[in-house]
Amino acid sequence: MKVQFCGAAQAVTGSSHLITLDSGFKILLDCGLYQGRSADMKHFNENWLFKPAEIDCVILSHAHIDHSGRLPKLIKDGFHGNIYATHATRSLCSIMLLDSAKIHERDAAYFNKRQGKKGKKISREPLYTAKDVTDTMERFCGNSYKRWFKIHENVEVLFRDAGHILGSANVTLKIHENGQTTYFGFTGDIGRPNRPILRDPQPMPKVDYLICESTYGHKEHLSGATELDKFLAVIQQTCVKKKGKLIIPAFSVGRTQEIVYMLDQLETAGKLPRIPVYVDSPLAVNATMIFGAHPECFDNDLNEYLLIDDNPFGFNNLHYVRQVEVSKTLNSTNDPCIIISSSGMMNAGRVKHHLFNSIDNQKNTILIVGYCSPETPGGKLRAGKEEVKLFGEIKSVKAEIQIMDSFSAHADRLEIMDFLKNQRDKTKKVFLVHGTIERQEVLKEHLLRVGFKGVEIPELAQEYLL
Repeated sequence: MKVQFCGAAQAVTGSSHLITLDSGFKILLDCGLYQGRSADMKHFNENWLFKPAEIDCVILSHAHIDHSGRLPKLIKDGFHGNIYATHATRSLCSIMLLDSAKIHERDAAYFNKRQGKKGKKISREPLYTAKDVTDTMERFCGNSYKRWFKIHENVEVLFRDAGHILGSANVTLKIHENGQTTYFGFTGDIGRPNRPILRDPQPMPKVDYLICESTYGHKEHLSGATELDKFLAVIQQTCVKKKGKLIIPAFSVGRTQEIVYMLDQLETAGKLPRIPVYVDSPLAVNATMIFGAHPECFDNDLNEYLLIDDNPFGFNNLHYVRQVEVSKTLNSTNDPCIIISSSGMMNAGRVKHHLFNSIDNQKNTILIVGYCSPETPGGKLRAGKEEVKLFGEIKSVKAEIQIMDSFSAHADRLEIMDFLKNQRDKTKKVFLVHGTIERQEVLKEHLLRVGFKGVEIPELAQEYLL
């Protein structure tokens, strides 16, 4: 058996890992899109380190586009197997992949229009289309948590709740070959304990080999109580004291619903100022509806909260925005408000317009609530840049920039270590993925210190014979 790392190797995007059994059966763990503007990564999205037609099946950990976003491209290029995921992951992929396809179609049309105006005959095809997404969804096979299921006569799979986003799962493979049984694990993205909405991450069975995420393997997040207090303080400072706008760039799935739920709790407790709150993202609106359709993923705290509030994603001053015209009016208003909009990295979507119209006003605050690739506008704001380029124009950063990584759906170093504690005695090799090299080196050092025998940081395309 061998494993090849085809994405998210020393990077925090494009998750994809290929397992090839001695029999030749090929299993692809995730098939993610690289999200960013790097020219090298455009090449990554358009090309494969393997032949799609030779892949026998895909096992998908969750619906985030950096884990699922190349599935339609995989089908388009010849893959004919099944895609195994949880039921909630399938539901989310049905809207997220379609949204992704529309972005690719729109980007290609915009590029071709510009080339035409310049008198050039160069044209660009979208990475995939809505039709490819339809074909992709027909390949999905939904499965429940905590139940082994077969994907091959010699391979069984177990999903356990990863607590990262709705439907997220860690993956355990039970592989019977050459007269022995090998357990191979993939953490997917590890969630955080004691977070709103979702259950805590469920530990995996002991495995022989493990692929483990490392996004925040170098640091610790704020505690939940401290987080809510700080969030309320940012709202009070921006919207009440400065009478400005609080812009929260947030991913449409997971982060947005968590923020809305926290605002709902503040409203129920009578602590939220009487200001309008806007969720300005059609995808987020659709995703929130899917959250409501999958209560099997909720934790006990949310189930108890439902006894006093039957709609944890809605309150009087909350407005879900679908229409472009309404979104545009938010750019021109000077009234205090909270705007939650995608994308989280601020490199696309409606939030980019809100940023353009708000960032040069010192009354406003941009609250960054998650990881941003360094080359994106969000990454530059995180780094403290005093200027940022938006829509071809250099804008001065006069708005206050606040960062709350505690909102992250990724486990921090201590939470990763706690999640892995049952693996220390059996696991022969841990492969760290989905993290930058400096963060992975910190986590590797801690894992070796507590007794893990072998920890590897693979490079893109690197193969290991197990």
